[in-house]
Amino acid sequence: MEDEGRPRKLPKLDHSESQDSEPRMTGALDGATAEQQSTTAQQETANGESEIVGANAAEEATADGEPKMSKRQMKRLRRREQWEDQREQRKTKRKERGAARKEKRKVALEEARANGTLAELKKSYERTQQRFRRSTLLPLTLVIDCGYDDLMLDKERISLGSQITRSYSDNSRSPYRSHLVVSSFNKQLKHRFDTVLAKMHHNWKGVRVLEEDFAHVADQAKEWMVVPAGGTFDGVFANMSDMKPEDGEVIYLSSDSPNTLTELKPFSTYIVGGLVDKNRHKAICYKEAVKRGIKTAKLPIGDYIQMASRQVLATNHVVEIMLRWLELGDWGKAFLSVIPQRKGGTLKEVVSESGDGFQSDGAEKEAEAEAEAEDEGDDAEVGDAEKEEAEAIKQAEQVTDETMAEAEAEAEAEADASEAN
Repeated sequence: MEDEGRPRKLPKLDHSESQDSEPRMTGALDGATAEQQSTTAQQETANGESEIVGANAAEEATADGEPKMSKRQMKRLRRREQWEDQREQRKTKRKERGAARKEKRKVALEEARANGTLAELKKSYERTQQRFRRSTLLPLTLVIDCGYDDLMLDKERISLGSQITRSYSDNSRSPYRSHLVVSSFNKQLKHRFDTVLAKMHHNWKGVRVLEEDFAHVADQAKEWMVVPAGGTFDGVFANMSDMKPEDGEVIYLSSDSPNTLTELKPFSTYIVGGLVDKNRHKAICYKEAVKRGIKTAKLPIGDYIQMASRQVLATNHVVEIMLRWLELGDWGKAFLSVIPQRKGGTLKEVVSESGDGFQSDGAEKEAEAEAEAEDEGDDAEVGDAEKEEAEAIKQAEQVTDETMAEAEAEAEAEADASEAN
């Protein structure tokens, strides 16, 4: 009985055998191990690498080794594919609308010429023509620096493209326009304009699109701002006719700068960072300007406006604010006419006169948190960014078409006058 209850001793292995072969497990464990090894070998053969199964099942991979997409990612992908599929259709519709406008205007001009009412028809176009005719070029340069192209996501790059397009439209329509330049246009953004947007920027008037960086452009700007061809002393510059080209400045605008811009000066170049990154890259424009030895300054938003959120504006908003200042000569009015309502901008004089004073720290933080939440909610996906881009393109095309139509109308009027003589 004692022998039966006592466990059987394992046989000793010969020392020479232990070196030549390893102990082998038997029974069910042996079968399971063989099956597991077979499964592992199949997984390694199929995927090219070993996969962990069981405890890490949440990290499953697809057949090509890529992580599986979430439902949200799949929705975004489908939305983008649908948007891409309709691209040619949207492009065709835009061309049809443009052709219809041109044909309508051409027919109207022919009828007016036949009826002897050409002068009256020109009066109906007076608003558009006068806007361009009265637009005065000032000796001042605004540069959009696109040197941060590789730091942005696709949707952010699309958004920057629409901001540049809007900046072109705003400058063309402004009563007092500047020399507008897009610098460092030599990376993925340029590729998008050349391919997806069919080189539409080649039709833009009054804008320079250059591959050189902002420092090189600032040096070139000194040459094209020479009066009278480079602009006139009009509007807010009317009393600055004694200024000389050497009195101009080169300033990189950045909200991180310790300096505050008080006014715009003739023969000066103001650089705006072309970056859409939701503040991921802290003070990168300011650091780049300091590195290159360029002066920096921030718009005087805090001196005129009580903001409910960060004092960071889109590129086209900065350009439009400066154009509005050239028109109005008042920073407060310029800010209020441009800053989006969701930013909660209010003139400081208005806040003080109402007796409400400034917000408490808690209320200000709460308002800032709400505004940032709205900003995050407004963080457009690729489809939404491209919709914004399409609207900006439509606006830019309208400006270009109006300019060309005006030139055609003036050329035809001159031809009629010469025929009459």
